[in-house]
Amino acid sequence: MRKNDKKRDNQIRLGLTAVCEHALNAYPGFAWITHIVDYDLYPKSLRIVCIFDTETQLRQCSQNGDKAALLELIKCTLAKDGIEFKNINQHVSFDTETACEQQHKGNWALRLNERKHIANLH
Repeated sequence: MRKNDKKRDNQIRLGLTAVCEHALNAYPGFAWITHIVDYDLYPKSLRIVCIFDTETQLRQCSQNGDKAALLELIKCTLAKDGIEFKNINQHVSFDTETACEQQHKGNWALRLNERKHIANLH
C-alpha cells in the first residue's frame, strides 16, 4: 500500500469509527461497520458494510427511516475528510451477523471477500 493510500485508509477508518460509536447508541441492533477498498480502483472500489445483529433488526432499521439516517451520517462524516460519493447507495451495503453465521459459518473474512468480488462485477 502506498503512503497516500495508507493516509486515506486511516481517514476512512477514523470516520467510520465515529459513525460506529454513534450508531451503536442510535440504531437498535447495529453491531459494527467495516470497509473494503482496492486503492488501484479508488474511489469506485470503496465499499462500506454496516452490520446488524439480526435480519429483523436490519428490516426495522429500514422501515423506520434509520437506514437513510445512517447513510447520511456516513456520507457527511466522510465528506469532512474529502471523501465524497455521487451515490452513497452504490458504496454502502448492509448485512447481519445471523446471515454470516448461516451462510459462512461466521467467517467474516470469507464473506467480505466474496462481497468485494461481487461488487466489482457491477
